[in-house]
Amino acid sequence: MKNPTVMTDVKTLRERARQHIEAGAVTSGYLADRTTVLKLLNDALATEIVCMLRYRRHHFMVRGIHSQAISEEFQLHSDEELEHADLLAERIVQLGGEPDFSPENLMARSHAEYVEGVTLADMIEENLVAERIAIDSYREFIQYLGNQDPTTQRLLESILAVEEEHADDLSDLLFAMPPKQTVN
Repeated sequence: MKNPTVMTDVKTLRERARQHIEAGAVTSGYLADRTTVLKLLNDALATEIVCMLRYRRHHFMVRGIHSQAISEEFQLHSDEELEHADLLAERIVQLGGEPDFSPENLMARSHAEYVEGVTLADMIEENLVAERIAIDSYREFIQYLGNQDPTTQRLLESILAVEEEHADDLSDLLFAMPPKQTVN
């Protein structure tokens, strides 16, 4: 392993930059196992898409006295999950991979489940469970990367911060809900 305090001379940097130019952003300094990172990124992409779809369904299905505010919260979370999916897909391409948007593969790769929920409290709880799964998944992915891929690490840290915010929002909603409020 190279000494991180020793900088590569400019001539060597220029020579290395011309090698394997077809790899785009992935240079010889990329230290992570790219195959594993791409698999994990595609798993995260599937998770974000499944969560986006579940939130979107809940946005349209929520009924009752609290429906307007909670519907808006579900839509906001759905939109943010879609943004995460886009960022992950972009990073997959930067690393020379292909984002897998195949509907038949989404559920097999997603860490979160697609649970529709019957009551408003069920919907909130299922979304909270999914956010908690995402939080742990992203933390483990970040730990796996260590300092081998700082760009992906920063991306995951920014997504993790939003997922933690979602979990906090949902926890507040869940514990403020009156019991047994149905969606119909």
